[in-house]
Parts: sequence; structure tokens; C-alpha cells
Amino acid sequence: MKKVAFHTLGCKVNQYETEAMEELFEKRGYQIVGENEYADVYVINTCTVTNLGDRKSRQFIRRAKKLNHDSIIAVVGCYAQVAPKEIEKMNDVDVIIGTSDKRKIVESCEEAKEEKKKINMVKDFRMLNNFEELEIEEIKSRTRAYMKIQDGCNQYCSYCIIPYARGPIRSRTLENIISEAERLSQAGFKEVVLTGIHVASYGKDLGDISLLDVIKEVNKIEGIERIRLSSIEPTLIDREFMESVIKMPKVCDHFHLSLQSGSDTILKRMNRKYTTEEYRNIVKLIREYMPYAGITTDVIVGFPGEGQKEFEETCDFVKEINFSRIHVFKYSPRKGTPASKYINQVDGNIKHERSEKLINLGEELSIKFNKNLLGKTMEVLFEEESKDPSFIEGYTTNYVRVKAPFKEEYKGRILTVKITELDDENLIGEIEEF
Repeated sequence: MKKVAFHTLGCKVNQYETEAMEELFEKRGYQIVGENEYADVYVINTCTVTNLGDRKSRQFIRRAKKLNHDSIIAVVGCYAQVAPKEIEKMNDVDVIIGTSDKRKIVESCEEAKEEKKKINMVKDFRMLNNFEELEIEEIKSRTRAYMKIQDGCNQYCSYCIIPYARGPIRSRTLENIISEAERLSQAGFKEVVLTGIHVASYGKDLGDISLLDVIKEVNKIEGIERIRLSSIEPTLIDREFMESVIKMPKVCDHFHLSLQSGSDTILKRMNRKYTTEEYRNIVKLIREYMPYAGITTDVIVGFPGEGQKEFEETCDFVKEINFSRIHVFKYSPRKGTPASKYINQVDGNIKHERSEKLINLGEELSIKFNKNLLGKTMEVLFEEESKDPSFIEGYTTNYVRVKAPFKEEYKGRILTVKITELDDENLIGEIEEF
């Protein structure tokens, strides 16, 4: 039996697409093996948000060829989309597919093998006009499922390469979304996460339809007990949105609202579409309807022109909002974006110092948020064994990890848990209802 291995970098969208491509190979008789095992085909699903993603992709290409000198190497995804000529120069690469045509991955790899030729299928990002269906039919887990409903981005933030890699916004049809959600329910999933490159823009290319319409339809599906949103723009949230979702108990009280900076000066230079005052009011609105909502975010440090004053403004704003979790990124110049040409680029050592400080602040805020949950009774979807096999762990609706004494029958179930202890950034609880 022929074997294929995958190496996936980047976001949840990439992970979703990798699982769909794995299924395409399996239907053609391939066995999926680990990325460090001998395989006939190695697929690298790339990320290009930072220079590190590009470098990791190149490293794995070299490593894969050492595992099997005669293997076919396919490089797909965002890095392939923005740098196809660079990748084409690599002798070890046989197939190059950007952010479209992934459905043709198997045929392309087999053609490259049979005809001993290099295949480059990358299209100009401006030609990416239709949502490419990469549905997953065979579900491998039974707890939380990511469901891609949208691709592309029209925001053009000054630091971001993604609009050039993923192209303009394309929305999946509501009919196909509902169909996949029903399959997920039948497969035993309790929670679906609506994901995409810019989920908040869902429907803008389809006419009179929006993300709220998707949520309402998925909410009707029997068996799906939780609906979670992946990262969204804060400007999506208004009173009408909150009035609607509060009536749908399946919608999780967790919002990952992209911030990127707590300085209005830097937000403007980033070409973000909101101010800190608008962001502040949106968070207040969420907490008006969902008092214990988990608010998580991303922050970039070391953006060009960020001085100590602007960084301190970010730290102060982060404290004020009282996030439940923060993901911190050091600014990485991406060729082809406006910000890469900005003056006042920040020294790497300063970026590192600011990153460490903000990460520590984020950990403090996570612990503070979790302490407020001690003594409360919460619903937890248990997913997997903890590193300590005597515990099983899962997530609350507001996206806090909870551990409880392990029992095999808890897996894949939503159970009522009394929160009793704080263990670093995690919570420990006792099962109250089974």
C-alpha cells in the first residue's frame, strides 16, 4: 500500500484542509503515516504569516527527502501561493499548489511521479473567486470539529500577507454548511467551531446573508450542543448580534476578538478598522449579555514605530480589558506588505523583551480570570486524557481548560462540573452530574 505523510503549519483552516486532503489520499488507497516515517508522498501544508513559517516549510522539505529520496514532495498553501517561483527552484519539490486546487492534490502527485516532471498549479490570487469545497466525510474524532465556512480576506492590514496568499473573500454556501454540520452531528460531535480566514466577512460576497444566518441554522441541528466562533473582527459585534446569539443557548460565551495593539497610533498604522474606544465598548457589550464570557485575543509587539509609550499603552489596555487569554506575536516583516517598507523598524531584542513582558502579563490575567470561576458549576466538554493519566480534560463554554478524575466514559460528553481548584492556568473540578 502506498503511503503519504503530512506536515501542517499555521492556522485551524490549514488543519481542516489537511484533514480533507488526507481523506482524498485515503480514498485513492493510500495509508496515512506520521511525518517522520517513510512515505511515498510528503505533503507540506504551509503557512506564511511569519518568516518562521517559511523557514520551517523549507526545513521539512529537506528532511522529507532524506526519509525517502524517491518520494514525491508537494508544497501547498500560503507560502506556495506567495512564493511559487522560489519554491520551484528547489530541486526536491515536485508539486506546488497554492491556496486553491487542493482537491487535485492526489492526481498532481501521481502525475509528477509517472511523468517525472515538476507541476506548478499556483494561480494569481486575484483569480481566486469561488469557495473551494474540501468537505470532510469520515470524521476521526468525536468531540470538537472545525468547520471551514469562508476563505480569503479583503481587509489589507498593512502588516499582513494573507490577502495576497488567500485572495478575496469567498463564502461557502449555507446549504453546504448545513449539510456538513448535520454529518458532524450524526458522527457524534457535540461542538462545532466556525472557522475561516476572515469569518466576520462571511456572506458579503453572496448577497443578503451573514454569519448570523449561519449560526442560526447550525443552532437548529439536533445533536450539536455547542457553536463556537474562531477569531473574528471586533466590529462584527453589535447589539443586534448579541440580542440574537443570547437567544441561542448553543452559542458559546467565548469570543476571540483580534486586537493586535492597544495603541490607537499603531492601530492606524496597521490599517485596523477600529479604535481602542470602539474595542472597549464592544467588550462591554459582550459582558452585558454574557458576564462570564471568555475574551481572548492576539497582540503584535514591535510593529514599526512602536516606541515604549505605545507599548505601555498596549499593556495598560490589555489589563483594562482583562482578557482570559492572550496570544503574543513578534512583528515579522513580510515582503510585499506596506509595513515591511515602514521606517522605524523595531530592534529584534526589543521585540523579544516586549513579547516576554506581554506573555507574562497574559498569564497573570488568565489566572485572575480563572480564579473568578472557583466554586462555580460549569458545563465541560471532555475531550482527552491529561498528561497525568489519572485526569481527563476538556473545555468550558468560555474556553477554560478543566481537569477532572479520569473515567473512560467521560470522553466526548458534556458534563456538569463543580470547579474546586486552580492548577496554574487550568482548573480542576468534580463531576456533579453524569
